Amino acid sequence: MPVSAVYPHYVTKVERKGRTTDELDEAIGWLTGYDGPALHAHLDAGTTFEDFFAGAHLHPHAARITGVVCGVRVEDIEDPLTQQIRYLDKLVDELAQGRPMTKVLRT
Repeated sequence: MPVSAVYPHYVTKVERKGRTTDELDEAIGWLTGYDGPALHAHLDAGTTFEDFFAGAHLHPHAARITGVVCGVRVEDIEDPLTQQIRYLDKLVDELAQGRPMTKVLRT
């Protein structure tokens, strides 16, 4: 599945809760190491999640992302790709819940 198929849903979710696409992009960049232009190049190219995360440089503190997404604890997921996707989902959820960026980004 391409990242570009899910990204608009992330945008809708965070904007509905009063957050911005810049904050969303910052959270995605923190997790993946992609800056804004690189992220949007992947979106424009229709990059799959597998290729998106294969080229990413995950933040060293990504393992600090814990909690439940879709009824599953992200820290217990064994498949690396699925876990990385759920890390991203969890960051989006935290943004939408109004958590401060410093807490979302584990700084």
